[in-house]
Amino acid sequence: MGIKTKITSSQLPIKYQQYKLIPTTNGVMATVYLLDDQYVLKLFELDTPLITIESEIKLLNTLIDLPTPKVVDRFQIDGHEIVIYTQIQGEIISNPIDKYIEQIGKFLKKFHNQSQNIKLENEKLFDRDRLKTLIDLTNNETLLKYFEDISLKLNHNGVIHGDLFMDNCKFQNHKLSGVFDFSDACYGDFYFDLAVVAIGWCFDKDILNKSKVDILLQSYQTDIDYKLFKKYIKYALLYYATTRYIFNRNGDELLRRLEYL
Repeated sequence: MGIKTKITSSQLPIKYQQYKLIPTTNGVMATVYLLDDQYVLKLFELDTPLITIESEIKLLNTLIDLPTPKVVDRFQIDGHEIVIYTQIQGEIISNPIDKYIEQIGKFLKKFHNQSQNIKLENEKLFDRDRLKTLIDLTNNETLLKYFEDISLKLNHNGVIHGDLFMDNCKFQNHKLSGVFDFSDACYGDFYFDLAVVAIGWCFDKDILNKSKVDILLQSYQTDIDYKLFKKYIKYALLYYATTRYIFNRNGDELLRRLEYL
């Protein structure tokens, strides 16, 4: 989340002008404001494909009994699509202790159980072909070498979140209160989705903590081979190191973690 296009309260429909418009600071890929502690306002940039917006709305409206935002309104400001969501209460954590990792693993399992039956038509963002295209754009030989060294066949199991870092969920009273920001949700490999959690939640600085990975895999109820899962972790690290490089964000930490694996 973050601010790319500024708006003011006076631009909102009258029913939302009573709320304080609070800019967010986490992330740079979308324009997101809070409306007090009631709603979240997401402004999609003009180059965002309409199918991306429609897919996110469809996904959130289809999920049942999961702590995810609900879509409550949609309108336009200066040609920008605006979507209003319910706001998840709680706090974003920075210290992923074992009980948090366990809860996020259980959430992801429940999400995948539902998402394997949901049909979306947006781009498959995390496929190898697309990653290769992104790496080619960087002209970065280090990224290309890692790509060529990672032999991994990705599956299309169903819809994945794809961006489940700690800043995309909240906890309240030590319990997971919600997961949000499904902008990158698309068809993908469920183990890649799980690996994205691992790269954000299961490292101690630059070193992968196997005991945390074991907790994640056990809570997800999978017996995937650990060596195979490490390939998924390497791929996830490479993907996000590449996208951070492209968008001028610091991906050095991810590359160090990739180097030490």
